[in-house]
Amino acid sequence: MNLHPYWIVLAVTFLVIGEWETRARWRPLNVREKRRWLGHSALTGLGLVLAWSLARVMPVAVAALVARSPHGFLNRAWLPEPLAWVLTLLLLDLARYLMHYAHHHIPVLWRLHKVHHSDPDVDLSTGLRTHPLDSLVLLAGHLTAIALLAPPAGAVVLVECIFAFQSLFTHANARLPEWIETRLRRVVVTPDMHRIHHSSREEEQAGNFGDVLPWWDRLFRTYIAAPEGGAAALVPGLRGLGTGDDRLSLRFMLSLPFRSEGDFSETRDRQVQVERQ
Repeated sequence: MNLHPYWIVLAVTFLVIGEWETRARWRPLNVREKRRWLGHSALTGLGLVLAWSLARVMPVAVAALVARSPHGFLNRAWLPEPLAWVLTLLLLDLARYLMHYAHHHIPVLWRLHKVHHSDPDVDLSTGLRTHPLDSLVLLAGHLTAIALLAPPAGAVVLVECIFAFQSLFTHANARLPEWIETRLRRVVVTPDMHRIHHSSREEEQAGNFGDVLPWWDRLFRTYIAAPEGGAAALVPGLRGLGTGDDRLSLRFMLSLPFRSEGDFSETRDRQVQVERQ
């Protein structure tokens, strides 16, 4: 059985960025690394069982099924194949931007997505912190976009590999030299750019939704260049959800979408009192 290129890219990227985090760490983590790795690995395992394995096969299968669809946008005979490949990346990345935006503005989707944002830190493992039901929702949206666009199957494989790299790269707890950061974020979402989106400040969560390309945020005016007070003042996570260690347990991550705001009212009140002192 052939190994899907996605898994090869994911594994290599994981190892390379893990080494980068070690050598050029952005800041120390607030909680024990062993605890967060155990919790995030367990959540990822469930996601693999429920959605991830299918997610790697189904996009290419759907692309092959709709290759001759009379309603597809990217399978037109007059469209040069190199252009179809470029448009595949652009339009599927736009679809992911729109899905991400929807996850922050549609309450039922936010309940699932806030598991990802509830991480009290941001590092390589945060890219794997997705609720299994959220993985299914994202898969459904991704497959719908592929079915409507009918892109080349080979282009879908390439884009899947790019998404695999970006899911880990953008969450890296590492820093780039300023001269590289300034130039790179013109063409691709960087860790510094995406980290702002993980701020505990709601106004900063409402920006930088891009996955691979930063252009959608600039086009739709959701781009935030820097966090208020600078990078050193950025506090990741969601307010009022308990201690950092609590938020790393598998039980917490699986149950969070189904818990009411009242479950955390005491914790939130204590946090407000501390902030006022």
